Amino acid sequence: MTGRDIAYRRFRFPADRDVGLADGLTAGPDGLALDGAPGRLTHTDPHSGTTAEYAAGSWTSPVTPLGFAAVELVPSWTAHTPAGCWLRVELRGWAGDAASTGWYELGNWAADDSTVHRASVPGQADDRARVAADTLRVTGATVTGWQVRVTLLRRLDAADGPALRTIGVVASTDPPGVGQRAVARTDAGAGGARGRVLDVPRYAQRLHATGETRWGGGGDSWCSPTCVSMVLDFWGAGPTPDRYAWVTPPGPRPRVVHAARHCFDHAYAGAGNWPFNTAYAATHGVDAFVTRLRSLAEAELFVAAGIPLIVSAAFTAGQVPGLDYDTRGHLIVLAGFTADGDPVLNDPYAPDDERVRRTVPRAPFEHAWQVGSGGIAYVLRPESTPLPPPPAQANW
Repeated sequence: MTGRDIAYRRFRFPADRDVGLADGLTAGPDGLALDGAPGRLTHTDPHSGTTAEYAAGSWTSPVTPLGFAAVELVPSWTAHTPAGCWLRVELRGWAGDAASTGWYELGNWAADDSTVHRASVPGQADDRARVAADTLRVTGATVTGWQVRVTLLRRLDAADGPALRTIGVVASTDPPGVGQRAVARTDAGAGGARGRVLDVPRYAQRLHATGETRWGGGGDSWCSPTCVSMVLDFWGAGPTPDRYAWVTPPGPRPRVVHAARHCFDHAYAGAGNWPFNTAYAATHGVDAFVTRLRSLAEAELFVAAGIPLIVSAAFTAGQVPGLDYDTRGHLIVLAGFTADGDPVLNDPYAPDDERVRRTVPRAPFEHAWQVGSGGIAYVLRPESTPLPPPPAQANW
C-alpha cells in the first residue's frame, strides 16, 4: 500500500452481534434491538431541559487495529429510531493492548426531533483528543486502534423500540499538505469512469435562500442536505410527499427543507454534520456511510460502478476555476468525469437548477477536496448496487 493511510471498518447487524459485547440487546429482524431486560438511563436533553427515563442497551465493538497512528476518526451508522427512541455513539482510541484515550460522545441521534434534539456534544477536549462535532481529532495520544460503543434508548412509554443496523468508523492520517502526492497518483491511474456522467438531478440550495430560515439559517447553508436529496432522488429513494407535507408554505422544493430539518445538529446549529446526513439518507432504505478517499482515482471507481459521491471541499474564489466563491467547507455531488478526467459536479451553490452542473479542472478540485476535508465522501447506494472492490488497505 502506498500513499496516505485510511482504513474503514463497519459492523452489520444482527450478523455481527457476537463479534462485540452486547448488553441489554438482542438480534432482531432489523438489527440489534433492546432485549427483555434492558437497563435504565435517565437523560436530560440539554436543548429542551426535558428529563425522561429510558430503557437502554449498548453494543461495544472489539478493538479494531489499524496498523498506523490515526489522527482523525469519523463514525457513521444506520438505524431505526421510531418516536420515543434515539441512540448515542461513543468512540475511544487504543494503542497496543490498552485504551489510549477515554470515551468521547460523537452524537446523540434520532431520525426525527420529537424525542430528543439531535446533536453533537461540544466541550469535549483533554490532553489526548478533542471532539469537533462529527470528528474525533487525536491531539496528544497514540491511537493505533479504536473501539465504538452504541447505546440504544427507548422511552418507557414508547410503542416501538429502536434497531441498530450498522456502525462503522473511518480512521486516517492527515492528507498531504499540498495535495501533490494525491494528484500525481490520480493522474497515473484511471478508475474506469472517464467520459461517464451519471444522471443525478440538479437541485440548487440557493432557491431556498429567502424561505425557511430554521435549521441552520436557510438555503445558503444547506449544501449537505441538498446534495443528499439529489442523490436519494437519483436512486428513486427520496421521501414521499406525505413525509414532507409539514413544509408550509412548500416553497421551491419541500423535500430539501425536510432533509435540512432531519439532518440538523442542534449543538453545531447547522445541517452539515456528516454522519447525521448519511443516517438521514439511510432512513429511506439505502445503504449510507461516511468514509475518506485518497484521490479522484478512487472516486472514479464509484462512478464506474454507477454510484455518485457527495464530497466535502474547501477553497477560496478562483482556487478551483469555475467555483467563484469562498467556502471553509462545502458539500458537492461528484456526478462523473469528462473524457480527459475532469470532475463533473452537481454544485448546489447555484442560483437555479440549470447552473448546478459544473465541470472543473481535476488537479485544483482534488486539492480542495483532499486538503479541505481530508477526502471526506458520503456513499449512498441501494444494497443491490455493489460497491467497487476496495483497495488492500480498505477504506470502504
